Amino acid sequence: MKTVLVTGCSSGYGLETARHFLSQGWNVVATMRTPQEDLLPPSDRLRVLPLDVTDAASIDAVLEAAGPIDVLVNNAGIGLFGAFEATPMATTREVFETNTFGVIAMTQAVLAQFRARRSGVIVNVTSSATLAPMPLVAVYTASKTAVEGFTASLAHELEAFGVRVKLVQPGYAPTTSFTSNGQARMQGLIPEAYAPFAQRVFASFGKLQAVTVASDVAQAVWHAANDTSGRLRYPAGADAVALAGAAAVDGQRAPA
Repeated sequence: MKTVLVTGCSSGYGLETARHFLSQGWNVVATMRTPQEDLLPPSDRLRVLPLDVTDAASIDAVLEAAGPIDVLVNNAGIGLFGAFEATPMATTREVFETNTFGVIAMTQAVLAQFRARRSGVIVNVTSSATLAPMPLVAVYTASKTAVEGFTASLAHELEAFGVRVKLVQPGYAPTTSFTSNGQARMQGLIPEAYAPFAQRVFASFGKLQAVTVASDVAQAVWHAANDTSGRLRYPAGADAVALAGAAAVDGQRAPA
């Protein structure tokens, strides 16, 4: 029976991904900063453990408690929406610490066991913001784009050891807690000069017909974890799939 460790399971994509793997008969290590045992159905195949991906000691502790794993899903992340001009560098570094360096640290921590066994899968969850430019998310997009480059390079580096590395790219998911979880972080990031533009952007979000739900992401992660092909990217959600298709067409049209 295989074991998956999922980061960021307190809500949204991570919670739904842990639930999906559990329903498929896997052992699941669901991690979150503050463990909540009642979020997932009781099971002897489930462990809920504390994890702060920005803390090296926390990473070491969770991997020791988890034991050998077959799949790592790097889902933990924080959101940020606002004008870059008004974004403090401390906030930028906070976003990168979780979204980028947290992914890198978790990945590095499992590589020795994966390489020694010559098996294992790492699934990094990024965003469809990497597929098409979006306003007012420059720092968030940068943090996720860095993970995309890291993952693409690492996939080549680890292929010889039988370790697969994948990317899941969720679309816009209005039902998740992306905005509410970052309210304090986003205070004051829409200065008066940017307010009319920001209002138009917010209004456009309300008109979107194709969006992503958490189950789309869970299914994409499941597919990525079990796909033995060399495929790297898995868009998740109708909007992300459409953006990925458009990006592929644009890439074919681009001059060499």
